[in-house]
Amino acid sequence: MIERAGSGPLRRLVVLRHAKSAWPVDVTDHERPLAPRGRRDAPAAGRALAETDCLPDLALCSTAVRARRTWELAAAEWGTPPPVRFDRRLYAAGAPGLLAVVHEAPAEVETLLLIGHNPGLEELVLALAGDGLDDTLERVATKFPTSAIAVLSWRGTTWRALAPGSALLTSVTVPRGAKK
Repeated sequence: MIERAGSGPLRRLVVLRHAKSAWPVDVTDHERPLAPRGRRDAPAAGRALAETDCLPDLALCSTAVRARRTWELAAAEWGTPPPVRFDRRLYAAGAPGLLAVVHEAPAEVETLLLIGHNPGLEELVLALAGDGLDDTLERVATKFPTSAIAVLSWRGTTWRALAPGSALLTSVTVPRGAKK
């Protein structure tokens, strides 16, 4: 893994967009469930994180039903899921609001998982990435679809030090579960 310059331990912010949601009639946006594809893709996202050694020390998750269910299905793929904090501020937040929540992560957390929504997640990834490996920046700028995972690496002593342009976008994947 290529590491960004800076002081402090290597940290990773893993950004996961919730899996594909359904649009049932008479259900508020916050309460929308996962669609069948989302119920297949969320576990695939969990497996992808485990296979790439990106298991978090802490997860921050939107309170929206589709985000919470994405977390539950992804985390079920790991032996021992990390602690999770459900935070309503992550629902419909833009990049500045998302970064404010990330800044509150404890200093001992080296890998932080953030589960939320677009367009805020896409904006956050693009704002934080000062550079990207291969075509990662272009891929995020083109589309950050449901179940997409972006991994940003940076060095810092606290999460408050994470600033726009300070991270390296090391990977972007879009795990998909197989139809049964």
